[in-house]
Amino acid sequence: MTQPGAEPAAPGRECDLAGYELIVGLTGGIAAYKVCTVISRLAQAGCGVTAVMTRSARKFIGEVTLQALTGRQVYKSLWHAEREYDPQHISLTEAADLFLVTPATGNILGKIAGGIADDLLSTMVMAADSPVLFAPAMNSRMWCNPIVQDNVAKLKRFGYTFIDPAEGWLACRTVGPGRMAEPETILQVVRETLLKQPPKRPQ
Repeated sequence: MTQPGAEPAAPGRECDLAGYELIVGLTGGIAAYKVCTVISRLAQAGCGVTAVMTRSARKFIGEVTLQALTGRQVYKSLWHAEREYDPQHISLTEAADLFLVTPATGNILGKIAGGIADDLLSTMVMAADSPVLFAPAMNSRMWCNPIVQDNVAKLKRFGYTFIDPAEGWLACRTVGPGRMAEPETILQVVRETLLKQPPKRPQ
């Protein structure tokens, strides 16, 4: 049964991601609402999805929504482990086949590029044992800022992959580059990246 508001999976792709584990890290941007479509479609394809939210992300989308879409606990804090003595930023990343950060703000890109791990999401990205994809979303002046572009270039040199933002209507009511890639584009890149290798823990 398709979840309300979700698009049906593409023909021939039902459960083609069964056995794969994906971490989706959400940061504080209005484009977070689009991530619900990404998560729903991945779950329909059989992928196990774990959501991690920053404090700012919770201003834009509700934890209950992500719990319903993933069928799992949503992780929010570095200081509340699921089990006693469980360093969740390690255990979760060890199981993941891919780590997707979307929408990726200039703040999270700057943190990772600078080696700063001061919350759960940035710490988990640092501990990632899988490919990491960033799908940025921000104001066009922020995206074109040389500091942000230098951070992007630095992260690419270290092997991180980007799903570049498109040009279009932005939340600041202007048109320009910085609009997060559409869910279908993100899904295509995620699927292609996952299918390059077998899942770590096949079903």
